[in-house]
Amino acid sequence: MREFYLLYKDEARVQPLVAQIAWTHNLVIFQRCKDPLQREFYIRMTRKFGWSKNVLIHQIENQSYEKSLLAQTSFDQALSPELLAQAKLAVKDEYTFDFLELGAEHSERELERALMGRIEDFLRAMGGMFAFMGSQYRLEVDGREFFIDLLLFHRRLRCLLAIELKVGEFQPEFVGKMQFYLAALDQQVRQADENASIGIILCKEKSRTIVEYALHDASKPIGVATYRTTRTLPQDLAEQLPAPEVIAALLQGMD
Repeated sequence: MREFYLLYKDEARVQPLVAQIAWTHNLVIFQRCKDPLQREFYIRMTRKFGWSKNVLIHQIENQSYEKSLLAQTSFDQALSPELLAQAKLAVKDEYTFDFLELGAEHSERELERALMGRIEDFLRAMGGMFAFMGSQYRLEVDGREFFIDLLLFHRRLRCLLAIELKVGEFQPEFVGKMQFYLAALDQQVRQADENASIGIILCKEKSRTIVEYALHDASKPIGVATYRTTRTLPQDLAEQLPAPEVIAALLQGMD
C-alpha cells in the first residue's frame, strides 16, 4: 500500500482516476506497468470501457498502449482538433485476433467470416465503443455496386468506421479506394448529427515508409494497421513512441 501511495502522491491528474477503478485493476496496472503514462493510459481505458480484470491483462499483454500511439493515420490533416485525440487513440498500429482459428494462409473472405463468427471478441479487440453495422455493406454509386468488408459505428466519436481487410502487404492504391468508400458513406449513410466517417485498412503486412507516403496527402481520415492471428512475444517499442508531452496531451483528450 505504501508503494502504491508513493507512486501516485505527486500525480494530481491521475489521482481522481485511480479512485474510479477497482483495486484489483489498480493492482494489475501497478504490477505490470512501470511507465507513468502507460499506467495513465490503462487507468483511463479501464474507466472508460469498463474492462474486466482479464480484459485489462489481455490488453496489457498485447501492448495496446504502444500500438495505439504508433498508429499510422491521416487524422492530423483530416479531422477537427476536438476529435483528433479521441480518434488517434481509437485506432491501433496492430490488432491481435488470437481468438480466431485460422491457418497462416487464408483468404480475405475466410478472415471476414472468422471475425463475424466471433463478433464480440472482434469488437473487444478493436478497443471498445464499437457497434457492428454490417459485413459486405452495400453502396450504390451511379448504378454500380460497391461493398465495404466491415462497417462499424464508434459511439464516442459518433462516426461510421469502414474496414477493408487485406491478407497481403499494404499497397498505396488501397488509400484511394478507401477515400471513395468514405466519401460515399458521408454522402449516403452518415446522419446529420454524426462526424465524418473514418476508414481502417487492415493488412497482414505493411512498410511504415510506404504507408507514410500514401497517407501524406489523404483528405479523408484513414488509418493503416496490421493484424495477427497468433499472439507474438512483446516487442520493445519504447524508442518509437512519441515524446512524453505529446502522449500526455493525447491522454488528456480522452475525457
